[in-house]
Amino acid sequence: MPVFGPAGSAQSFYDQGYKRSDQMPDYLSAMGLTAYEYQCGRGVNISDQKARLIGERFREKGIAISLHAPYYISLSGTEEAKRLKSIDYILQSAKAVSHMGGNRIVVHSGSASKITRQAAMELAADTVTRALKHLDDHGLGHVHICLETMGKIGQLGTLEEVLTLCQIDERLLPCIDFGHLNARTLGGLKCYEDYEVVFEATENALGIDRLRRMHVHFSKIAYTKAGEQAHLTFEDSQYGPDFGPVAELTYKKSCRPVFICESAGTQAEDALTMMRMYQAACAAPLSDEVIP
Repeated sequence: MPVFGPAGSAQSFYDQGYKRSDQMPDYLSAMGLTAYEYQCGRGVNISDQKARLIGERFREKGIAISLHAPYYISLSGTEEAKRLKSIDYILQSAKAVSHMGGNRIVVHSGSASKITRQAAMELAADTVTRALKHLDDHGLGHVHICLETMGKIGQLGTLEEVLTLCQIDERLLPCIDFGHLNARTLGGLKCYEDYEVVFEATENALGIDRLRRMHVHFSKIAYTKAGEQAHLTFEDSQYGPDFGPVAELTYKKSCRPVFICESAGTQAEDALTMMRMYQAACAAPLSDEVIP
C-alpha cells in the first residue's frame, strides 16, 4: 500500500498551534496521512537523541519517515574535495534517518552546467559508489539512497540519468519527481501515455520490484525555458503535472511508493488530495487487467 505525506511543515501545522517537530505525528495522524519527509536541505542539524525521540513518535502513529539530504550535496562536483565532502553529508543524513526509524534519504543528482553530461555522470557514479561503501563501513547499509530527478535543465537528473545511476547497486532507489520532470521538459507530461513512459522506463531499467518501491515527489511547478522556477499548490491551473495518471498507474502496476508532496505551503492538504485520488483510482474500473 502506498503511503502519503508532506515534505516539511505545511502552513496549517503552525496555524493549528503546533510548533515542534515531535508534534508532527499528531498533526499528520489527525489528517489521516501516513508519511513524512524530514527536511535537512540546509544541513543535518539534529542530535541523535532528538532523532530517536521523533522516531518513537512516528512509530507510535504508524507514519513512515524519510529524510531529504542537504541541497548542497554535489555528486558531480569538479572540485574533488567538495565532492567527497558530499559523502560525509550523505552519511550524516543516513545516520539521522536511521535514528528516526526510517531507511530512505533523498539526494540531489548534481550539476552538469560546467562539464559534459558524460563527465558529470562519471563523477556522480564514483561518488555514489564511494557513498555506498561509506554507509556499509558505518553499519548503515540498510539505508536507501533515493536519487532524485531534477527540475532545471542544467542539472544532472533526467529520468534516464537517474535510472542509470540507480543501476550501480540494487539498494539505490529512484526518487521520481514528476513536477521536476514536467518542468525540465517544459510541460512534457501532458497525457496518460507520457506518465506511462516514466513507469515503463523505470521498470525496464530497474525491474518491477524497484518500480513498486520507488520514492516519489509530487507538486505543481512553474517553469521557464531553463526549467524549474517555483513550486506551486494544487490550486494552480496553469502548470502541471496532473496526479490522476500517476494514481491510476500506481494502482495498475501494484506499486507501493512513498509519495511525498512538495506543494508550497499546502503540502499536507495536497498530499491528502493525492491519497484520495489514489483511493478513487483503486475503486474505478480499469480498461486493462491489473498486473499482479
